[in-house]
Order: sequence, then structure tokens, then C-alpha cells
Amino acid sequence: MHTESLNVVYFDKDTSFDYLYPRRIQNLSEMHWTPLEIAKKSSEYLSGPNSKVLDIGSGVGKFCIVAGFFEPETLFYGVEQRNDLFNLAESVKNTLVLPNVKFIHNNITALDFDLFDSFYFFNSFYENIKPDLGIDTKIEANAELYSYYTNYVYQQLDQRPSGTRLVTYHGSIKQIPSSYKLIDNTHHYALKMWMRE
Repeated sequence: MHTESLNVVYFDKDTSFDYLYPRRIQNLSEMHWTPLEIAKKSSEYLSGPNSKVLDIGSGVGKFCIVAGFFEPETLFYGVEQRNDLFNLAESVKNTLVLPNVKFIHNNITALDFDLFDSFYFFNSFYENIKPDLGIDTKIEANAELYSYYTNYVYQQLDQRPSGTRLVTYHGSIKQIPSSYKLIDNTHHYALKMWMRE
């Protein structure tokens, strides 16, 4: 039986997919990991043959893995600074055998945005201003870091060429440069699709 046929069982609902992770990670899913429906819709908009999509703060890799499964001709990259989450993402990616998904263990400020064509952003800096809602206590959380990371990503996005696609989920419009045009706004206004003018 083809690997994709074996794997499809994990992609019918969130609980099935989340079962690939330890219980602690499953319990964080509803708040911190991208829902399957959102990942599928987002990846449809961001994808293109051989294009490179970056997930800004990929956590345990759910967005990239789901997107990579449904859009095999697109390369999905996730950057994550927590080593344990990076390792979990790598483990699940390897279990599902997705060669078009790559994870990078690093801080977002160390990444060259020029290497990517499109971007996905699920407000990964929010825990810096709401640490009680954070994933864990391993990363220093404060408002200064929130501003620093938000400003960095804002500046990087603003430097992208015309036609760059961006999807935000539960993000603030203030985080998006005015150079981006809102193309679609769905799922109770939580999911927004943008294009650089």
C-alpha cells in the first residue's frame, strides 16, 4: 500500500492528527497548533510548484506537515527555537515521510527571509505578552521581546517583493505592513490572506 494511503487516516480530523504527538502536546493543540481546516485552506493559497513557504514559529510542525501532505509540489519550512518542539516536528515528519517539509531549529531573527516566497504566521509571539497562555516556561517571556519579534517580522515582510503571499491566523492587523492588501478574511475574521502590492 502506498505511504500516502497509509497516512491519510491522520488527516481526516484534528484528534487523529494530534494522536501522533505525546499527550502534553495533544492538550495544547486547540490553543497553540493550527487546525487541519485552517492549514489546508492556508496552504492552498500559499502554494505553487517548487515555491518555498515559511511558517514563522512552527511549534511541533502541524501546519507544515498538514500543508506538505496536501500540497506535495510546494516546499514548507518551519522555524522553531524550542529544541524539544523542533525534535517532535522532525519525528512526526519522518514518520509520515514528507520530503517537501523541512524544519529549522533557530530563532526567527537568524533566518534570511529572502530564501522564501510565501509566509504563514499564527501569532507565535503572543505568549510574550500572555505568558500564562504560553506553551511552557522554557523561553523568556516579556513585552519587549514581543515588540522586538513583531517589529522584526514586520520589517522583513515589508521588504518582500510584489506578489508575496502571506496568511495570518489570529493575528493583529497592526502586525502587517500597509504594503499588503487583504485578499480574504474568513473563519470569524481569524484567518486572513494577504498579498504584497
